[in-house]
Amino acid sequence: MTPTPPARRVLLAAPRGYCAGVDRAVIAVEKALEQYGAPIYVRHEIVHNKYVVQTLEKKGAIFVDETHEVPEGSIVMFSAHGVAPIVHEEAAERKLATIDATCPLVTKVHKEAVRFAGEDYDILLIGHEGHEEVIGTSGEAPDHIQLVDGPDDVAKVEVRDPSKVVWLSQTTLSVDETMETVGALKEKFPLLVSPPSDDICYATQNRQLAVKQMGAESDLVIVVGSRNSSNSKRLVEVAKLAGAREAYLVDFADEIDEAWLEGVSTVGVTSGASVPEVLVEGVLEWLSQRGFEDVEIVKAAEESITFSLPKELRRDLRAEAAAMAEG
Repeated sequence: MTPTPPARRVLLAAPRGYCAGVDRAVIAVEKALEQYGAPIYVRHEIVHNKYVVQTLEKKGAIFVDETHEVPEGSIVMFSAHGVAPIVHEEAAERKLATIDATCPLVTKVHKEAVRFAGEDYDILLIGHEGHEEVIGTSGEAPDHIQLVDGPDDVAKVEVRDPSKVVWLSQTTLSVDETMETVGALKEKFPLLVSPPSDDICYATQNRQLAVKQMGAESDLVIVVGSRNSSNSKRLVEVAKLAGAREAYLVDFADEIDEAWLEGVSTVGVTSGASVPEVLVEGVLEWLSQRGFEDVEIVKAAEESITFSLPKELRRDLRAEAAAMAEG
């Protein structure tokens, strides 16, 4: 008798996909296009997802790398990752109308940086060099902030006064690696102060928690997300550490390699915080066509957080509603 092949199943992580900050930023671009008409200029990708950026471009958004690329007097939106104060100054010089779609949880880190710099602390910012969020936060207090890019960076950190040191972090990091970095920093600086509340955002933590649970039971984990998405890349790392034999990052289902399924009975599926659900559905459909029809949800947390639209947009939407009511 030939042995029965193991049942093929999919473990689908929950929560996954859009977080409240991404949802707010994407809706902000769509509402701005409706309210003011195209084009709306956006400094950097509004969120780190190829599909989302391409979809918004088709609707009339124009993505630029720097503020000086925006024609004078136009509308510019700042991405969910936040910008340094100098960017606001550049926008004012060019007489640009700005809409700030910075995620409120990133804004919280910016405010912490300003406060601790005002109290003359040395600020150790845990994060990845060159990431937009790190550039924005560092710009709030460049004389007080130094970047610590993981535990291996700790040895070279120097501070003026070991009794006045605080750590902050990028919001999209691996929770475990960040705490490892913090542990190493505390060994070196026993009086290290922690931020008033954890900087790694709730959505990053919840998605990593779901992947830990799912990865432990999966032969293969597919993370839907873009290469420049920090939180998506962390999910791949977390899946492997949790016990998945292999884990891969894909933007779209057609990037999956059939060879990955060899000898695989359980596939874990999740998506980064800037990924629309339609892309996950595409992956589930692709897997279903190859015999992975049984889908089980692995639920790690409930999410009910929402953020209101950027204040500039709310103001103009309210004014229009009031004018229509009067008319």
